[in-house]
Amino acid sequence: MPDQNTQQTTTAPPADLWADIDALWDWLDAHRAHGGREGLLLRMLKLTEEVGEVAQAVIGATGQNPRKGTSHTWDDVQSELCDVVITALVALRTLTPEPREVFERHLAKVRERSLGAPGAAERTEEAERTEEAEPTP
Repeated sequence: MPDQNTQQTTTAPPADLWADIDALWDWLDAHRAHGGREGLLLRMLKLTEEVGEVAQAVIGATGQNPRKGTSHTWDDVQSELCDVVITALVALRTLTPEPREVFERHLAKVRERSLGAPGAAERTEEAERTEEAEPTP
């Protein structure tokens, strides 16, 4: 199991992330077996396949299949999760020529819904410091 005490750091994606996604999309588009609506649906289904591979790796890392035993590592799980992210971003690129903008707008909504308005955490900490500094009546 991964170390639960590992401090997580947040880093920005590499500057070429979206260029890489575009390049993968171009390559896949040039080598697709099916076009049109069928190709679109198959591109979306690829995401389900990748999620299944995450599940398979987790089962293998925990040894839950007695027939196979421990067949995967947590590094395998990490790799499969990366495949899910890449596949999802390529699928998003398939739906829009502006995946970065769509993703960033959606991330901002999720961030606000989950963490509050931008700067809300800093304002809350400031309010707590002010309350501590003020004498109570």
